Formats: sequence, structure tokens, C-alpha cells
Amino acid sequence: MDVRSKARTLPGPVDDPSKLPKWNFDGSSTGQATGDDSEVILCPQAIFKDPFRRGNNILVICDCYAPNGEPIPSNKRYNAARIFGHPDVKAEEPWYGIEQEYTLLQKDTNWPIGWPLGGYPGPQGPYYCAAGAEKSYGRDIVDAHYKACLYAGINIGGINAEVMPGQWEFQVGPSVGISAGDELWAARYILERITEIAGVVVSFDPKPIPGEWNGAGAHTNYSTKSMRSEGGYEVIKKAIQKLEARHMEHIAAYGEGNERRLTGRHETADINTFVWVRRGEPRRVGAGGPRHREGRQGLLRGPEAGVQHGSLRRHLHDRRDHHPLQAI
Repeated sequence: MDVRSKARTLPGPVDDPSKLPKWNFDGSSTGQATGDDSEVILCPQAIFKDPFRRGNNILVICDCYAPNGEPIPSNKRYNAARIFGHPDVKAEEPWYGIEQEYTLLQKDTNWPIGWPLGGYPGPQGPYYCAAGAEKSYGRDIVDAHYKACLYAGINIGGINAEVMPGQWEFQVGPSVGISAGDELWAARYILERITEIAGVVVSFDPKPIPGEWNGAGAHTNYSTKSMRSEGGYEVIKKAIQKLEARHMEHIAAYGEGNERRLTGRHETADINTFVWVRRGEPRRVGAGGPRHREGRQGLLRGPEAGVQHGSLRRHLHDRRDHHPLQAI
């Protein structure tokens, strides 16, 4: 994952991104522009408290534009923001809860922390949500990240050790609309900074270790007001049918490398097969109460804006509908 930043000094405290100045950077140095026209414009979109400098300092999520005002190809937030700004979407109050998995690696070897150098730990089983020095590796880093996200104002719901040793998860949400993507990117950036301080590499690779080891994903829980209301289960089923009709289109948007993870083994479905099921549903919900949908398609390094964009488009319309979002 390629997350970059730079710092500047402002005349005084700012609490609204619209009050921040635009900035720029050399896009030819990041692969986002050519050398003969390399300027890329940074437009502030969201503000978080800075857990590193603290005080009145802030972290700012920006998206990127060409000097002519057009979003550059890597700016996936632009179309997502247009979708979330539509009155029909606002009325549905889309909620997202995203479960971001990641693996902590030794810097000099790119091997998971806690693993014997060039070797393997015992089989999976005792590591998930475990405690103890022989089963849990990297908790100091994970807790530092958790606290930093809370300080920043990110709606972080929790953390847990995952199935593969050295692998962890944090959850962002439920958050509404585009703010879910902004919060997740801010949390990822903070994690990169925390691991930088610790001298550890954080990997978001979908399958960092081949073989009999779980991969890492970012399961996306999603619901709308209609889904959360009485009769919501029928709304969910209709949305699922629209997702199924564009399954491979969605997979293409969810980032590179997912074919290594989505094999039908290690708690995954096959990448080419769309499946859905009720999962972990409380009895009272099964009796007809409000619900949400959890997408387990295996997103990891793909942009959250793409997942959010796709889930909304498939829920609110399909390509045969003459819906006002069709042109977006």
C-alpha cells in the first residue's frame, strides 16, 4: 500500500477542511503524472487530530487533481463523493463497517514477526484472539495504533488477533457514506507511521505467506436505511442479486492479488463464484428484524471508495434502470 504525506505550517488552528489551502506535489515522483507536466493538486477533504504531533496539529486526508481541475486516475474518492452527495443516497443513510486485516513483518526478512527465521510456527488454531507470548505477536504495536486512532477521532470499533500468527485486524465504523473511506485511509496511514516507529513492516497483501495459512482481507459490512427497517431482508436480497450480476466487475475493483487468497480454502470462497449466506445472525434478527449485509469478497489493497461506490450503485440501481445515478 502506497500512502504518502508531507507537512506544512498554518497561521493558526483549523477545524474545517474547506478552510485549508490547496497544495501540490511532484506527481512524476509518485507515478501519478508525467515528467513534462508533473504537478498534482492536493485538495483537503477530511481532518483528524494528529496523534503524533498532538496539540493543535491535524492530519488531513486529501484527494488528487490535475492542474485543470480534473481528478487524476488514481483518485477513486471523486466518484464516490459524487455518489454519496446524491439526494437519493443521502436519504438511504448508507452505513459501512470495515474489518481491515494486516500482517506484521520483520523488516530485514519480510517474514512475519514471532515466526522462526526461515521456519514456521505451529499450525493455525491457537492464535485467533489469543493471549500469551507464545501465541500473540505484536500486541504493543496494535494497541498503540488503537489508541492513536481513538485520539485522532477515527470511529475505530476494536482490534483482534487473527487466525495466522502475526496477523491482526482493526475495525472502522459503522460510519456513514464517504466518511468510512476517509476514516479507514487515516487509520491505515496511522498504522504505517506506528510500524515505522517500531521498525516493523505492515503488509496488506492478500496472501503474504503461501500454503496452509489464512490470507488477509477487509470484509465490508454495509446497510442502508431500507435494509435496517422492517422488511429489510427483502431489500438485502434484491441488492445481492444486483451484486451477483456484476460479480467479476466488482472483483476487478477490489485490488490486486485476491486470486491468491480467494481459493475456496482457508475461510474464503472461490474468486470466480458468487455465494451468499446468512452468517452469525442473532435469533431475534432471523425472526424478521432489521439487518445489514456483509461483503466478504476479499478487498484488501483496493480503494475503499471503489467498494463503497460499487455497493451503492448495485443496491440503488442496475444498468437496465433509468436511475439518476446511472450517469455517474
